[in-house]
Amino acid sequence: MKLRLTKQFDFQMAHTLSAYPGKCRNIHGHNYKLFVAVENEEACDTCTQINYNSGMLMDFTALKSLVENEIIEVFDHAFVVPQDSPYANIENTKKIVLPFQPTCENLLLYFATLLNDKLPEGVRLYSLKIHETETSFAELIL
Repeated sequence: MKLRLTKQFDFQMAHTLSAYPGKCRNIHGHNYKLFVAVENEEACDTCTQINYNSGMLMDFTALKSLVENEIIEVFDHAFVVPQDSPYANIENTKKIVLPFQPTCENLLLYFATLLNDKLPEGVRLYSLKIHETETSFAELIL
């Protein structure tokens, strides 16, 4: 038996995909919805094996704080560009230069590295899902 918690986060971000041959090579933005799911590392027979004191796998407040500190505060209202982009030298803006194209897929892989080692003992990242639009999303199952 496994327990899993998921929390949703919303943020706005602009980006450019310099290697993309279509419209997305231009600066544009999205209202992202990020879903972060965690689960217990080991299967358990009863929920009391999760946390004897609180009965929680992980406090939603702690998960919120972690994701906001590592991802939301950094990426919200930022302009994200790959390092090979001609826009990488723009100044006077909240800009993040990454060594990869800032696609949904690559962002999820990067976000996983930001969160993996910061979760409480006994808790692991299960999945990340990001909606770029209402009907388009990518999901990473770890």
